[in-house]
Amino acid sequence: MASGKRDHLIDTALELFCQDGFHATGVDKIIETAGVARMTMYNHFKSKDELILAPLRRRDEKFRNGFMRAVERLGRTPKDRLLAIFDALEEWFREDNFSGCMFINASAEFSGTDDPIHMASAEHKILMRQYFKKLTTEANTDAPDELADELMLLAEGAIVMAYVAGDANAAARAKATAGKLI
Repeated sequence: MASGKRDHLIDTALELFCQDGFHATGVDKIIETAGVARMTMYNHFKSKDELILAPLRRRDEKFRNGFMRAVERLGRTPKDRLLAIFDALEEWFREDNFSGCMFINASAEFSGTDDPIHMASAEHKILMRQYFKKLTTEANTDAPDELADELMLLAEGAIVMAYVAGDANAAARAKATAGKLI
């Protein structure tokens, strides 16, 4: 039961943080929306920062696993998977609840590089870059480290353009550029 309430608080906080941002979402709003007592929240999380870190970790795991499955599904060969990165992004951008990258948003709101929330956001990007490196290595590309960095920059730029500028073609343009690099 306790784990169920903790998970419910994490899910509620995740939804609210994505919708309204981290600083704009108060603990009272999370408690009210989750329908739990203040004591229940503080039994599971000692601070708002802990309540931010838990959804970030959950989002990292769910996003990366879903993204990797999508890339594998969309790309038959190792080289195809390099371009499937951008097809997977396009699928994500078209979701009804697309609200940009939670990790970009968190690092903007918690900009100190020694802040645990900023560090958790950076860790997500490091893990995504490692996945891109795995793909470039499996595709037997020249300079897999460099290509992984370039694909990461294209992907991150596409995410920002899709969300901030509402650019419906961001993933397709990034894919076209990636094709030239590959």
